[in-house]
Amino acid sequence: MVALFKNDQASYRPLFSPPRSLSAKFLTLFAIFSVLYVTHSFLPSSLKPSLSVSSSRTRGTCPPRSYAAGKWVPQPPPPTTRQNMSQTSDVYEFLGLEGCASSREVFWHLGADHEEIWDRFPGVASWRWQPPDDCQVRDLNTASIIRDLVEQGGWLLIGDSVTENHFFSLSCLLYPHVRATPDYVQNPYFDRAWPQNLYLDPSSPLVSQLSFPPGFDIEITPLVTFRRIDLLFEPAALDALYRSLHPNSALVAEGASLFSDEGTWNLSPAEYVKLFTAPLPRANYATMVVSTGGHWTTTLFAGLKDPALPKDGIQNVVDFFGEAMEAWAREVQGLLDEAEKEERQTALDGAAGAVRGHRRAPRQVVVRAYLPGHEDCHDHRKPLTEYTPGRWGWYNWNQIGDFNRAFETVLESRKYPDIHFLPIDRPALLRPDAHSAGDCLHIMTGAGVLEGWTHYIWHYVTVELPGRVR
Repeated sequence: MVALFKNDQASYRPLFSPPRSLSAKFLTLFAIFSVLYVTHSFLPSSLKPSLSVSSSRTRGTCPPRSYAAGKWVPQPPPPTTRQNMSQTSDVYEFLGLEGCASSREVFWHLGADHEEIWDRFPGVASWRWQPPDDCQVRDLNTASIIRDLVEQGGWLLIGDSVTENHFFSLSCLLYPHVRATPDYVQNPYFDRAWPQNLYLDPSSPLVSQLSFPPGFDIEITPLVTFRRIDLLFEPAALDALYRSLHPNSALVAEGASLFSDEGTWNLSPAEYVKLFTAPLPRANYATMVVSTGGHWTTTLFAGLKDPALPKDGIQNVVDFFGEAMEAWAREVQGLLDEAEKEERQTALDGAAGAVRGHRRAPRQVVVRAYLPGHEDCHDHRKPLTEYTPGRWGWYNWNQIGDFNRAFETVLESRKYPDIHFLPIDRPALLRPDAHSAGDCLHIMTGAGVLEGWTHYIWHYVTVELPGRVR
């Protein structure tokens, strides 16, 4: 089992091993530096001065925009003895999957629920994303990902049904080493708002090779959790925000709401950041992966709709989205700072509940750029080389880039040091062939798009982010 981690190990060498003959002056200077360093580490992130000349967002080996500048290249299809798919269960073989832990809408996620487009197998799984030559990314390794999820901290996925696609893909990538809840075979009636979790399977051979944090419980500490949260705020909070920012608007004068009666699933930032920062054994998260944009339409935000403007006034929605994401980043960073302060105080007080003595990575939030659909997706059988916006402009798809730019602009501020925007949408933009069989927005598991999100986000939070030296 040691061989599973062979390529990801490094021998330990102490950084400081002073000879006994050091002078008193040197030892005094060393002591002063040590006090300053410890003091710095106990400050909340918003108050920390830099201890180096470089920015907190220094360039790593493969920053996100460089990664996204790559291309899709052919690769051999997964090995199979079959010529064609004859039943839905054949899809595992055609996608090179041993199985999937999640039991929710399995064949929809695998793109196998419409027999009329089974001809895309195995071609749809015959491509891989190749970053530029100067962009070095960690090799994708299931055992290493699981080790990092246990030892450095798990992932909390926050977003809509496209983020659920990502969760399902993770349940396949990490299979058979994880188990998933809820069991949708036993009970298919769980609401979409119900949390979905991946836990380390006690029968996994990796268990004996892992260093578990104090308080970690295989039965109740998740490695990955998905929460369905479409807007990142509850609608009532967005109504209140709009009223405060635009008190003289006609909508406020009428006492009307921004929203139609279209259904969405949402929680407040306070609720899901509380989950994100919960202590062991309930949680051990280090990374919150966030994405939103698909539900920010003039259909849902009917109060901002204006038929006299292009696309019914979708720019009104984009503009308010930027304002809302500024408020979101401010609130989330504040909640993270407060949680960090409380944890450090608990550790200083020596409370019995302070079980975070292990080297969990600092908590970070990464915002994955949202992606539009492709209007003619099922006509394609291979990747594009250049992305072209849709001819008809369905939904808000042609404005998704505007939403992404608004969110990225907010997060360029140094006011939000623990929240990072990842513009890694280009690989998906070039894969109209990788959509679910029943629509042209959602992404199927096994085509390389969702797996690429996992691969890069894992690389980013373990290599690119400052403070995570390997």
